[in-house]
Amino acid sequence: QVQFVESGGGLVQPGGSLRLSCLASGSIFRINAMGWYRQAPGKQRELVAATTSVGIITYADSVKGRFTISRDNAKNTVYLQMNSLKVEDTAVYYCNAVPPRGGWGQGTQVTVSS
Repeated sequence: QVQFVESGGGLVQPGGSLRLSCLASGSIFRINAMGWYRQAPGKQRELVAATTSVGIITYADSVKGRFTISRDNAKNTVYLQMNSLKVEDTAVYYCNAVPPRGGWGQGTQVTVSS
């Protein structure tokens, strides 16, 4: 079963950028859709971006135009480039298949604050 390790989070000021990485323990080549999710304190986990193996990409309205998802099957890695970050983007970010399968990784904390 594929497991995921997220990294790249941190503290950034509003308007700043971060690039998250998700390394899978196994091949993601056969996983059709991969996504980035986030969970803010007191809120449910939500899907913010997804990419399929044929390049179909979708974003939540709240991040459209600011976040970019990409995947490198050869490296078993999924990325999330986050620009123009807002305070409301503060959350723990996770990656998983879409729909999610297996357990969740530890996630990576993103804090947007001045």
